[in-house]
Amino acid sequence: MEAITDRRFVDVLPDPPVPGAPDGQWWPPVALTAGWLRRNADRVDALHVHFGLESFSPAELGSALATARDLDLPVVYTVHDLENPQLIDQTGYGELLDVIVPGADHLITLTAGAGAEVLRRWGRTCEIIPHPLLAEHAGGAAAPAAQGETVRVGMHLRDLRPNINATAAVRAAAAAAESLGGGEAPVVIEILMNERVRDADLAARVDALAAPHPAVHLRRTARMTDADIEAWLSGLDLFVLPYRHGTHSGWVELCFDLGVPVAGTAVGQIASQHPSSFFAIDLDEPASLAAAIRRCRVVRQAADEPAARDARRRARRRERDEVRAAHLALYRRVIDERAQGRLAAGARR
Repeated sequence: MEAITDRRFVDVLPDPPVPGAPDGQWWPPVALTAGWLRRNADRVDALHVHFGLESFSPAELGSALATARDLDLPVVYTVHDLENPQLIDQTGYGELLDVIVPGADHLITLTAGAGAEVLRRWGRTCEIIPHPLLAEHAGGAAAPAAQGETVRVGMHLRDLRPNINATAAVRAAAAAAESLGGGEAPVVIEILMNERVRDADLAARVDALAAPHPAVHLRRTARMTDADIEAWLSGLDLFVLPYRHGTHSGWVELCFDLGVPVAGTAVGQIASQHPSSFFAIDLDEPASLAAAIRRCRVVRQAADEPAARDARRRARRRERDEVRAAHLALYRRVIDERAQGRLAAGARR
């Protein structure tokens, strides 16, 4: 919320503690329950929902929205995910979207393509507000390697969540690196994977696929801090997103801030977030990844030119201010609409 909130005018309540969960865990989101809403109705002017729908059944989510209506509490929903990256079967998640998209008072999404899909599926219009700046220095970190030195490609398989096509990604990386072996600059593809994963057998298969290939370096790592991720990304010439499905990506935003081009599969609206620095690839066609690797250095070096880096930093900070202003205007509008509705209802009685 920090990136979208002007704290001079908006007070964001902290995430309510989750019974039985470690400190700092926000899911399942207690604020999206009928009981919490009733207990805190006098502290809240609007409820803005981003993530966490999958924690509830459609009936529970419907109950929370009905409670918000009873309390005259406007609900804003940002449609980040039309497909949930944490799930393979999207049926249950689609049922939740069928509750909240029609039931929210106002909708936001990040791209025009996602807005068009919401309009097609539910007949509702979204306000399009792009994802704001993530890296404050916006590209001022480490420069890419000089031309002729090793081309560094990175990929993060995280905890092997369902939308990451890990085996296809490693096969494509190995094949692409082999095909580029005789080029002017050597290629190293560094693949990170969390120490704690959801599927230990899959992790073992990924390890085995990477092991024979000298240009593919797979490294297991503890959960990285934001600063660690930024530092790692900043040293890359290309970052690869090996997704099976999805809608938008925070990785794309962070890479854009850092001047790192992205190669990703053609899923959702990810390519439209920053098309000037995005290469579409097909993991079943390693030549597409090899082509992206051949071209990435030019894009990376252009992005890191001081003038380009400064312009990107200024533009992203300006965009962040615009994003915050757009959210503030929307919050004021939904609150005013509810106040006017109460006045109209009182006049009719």
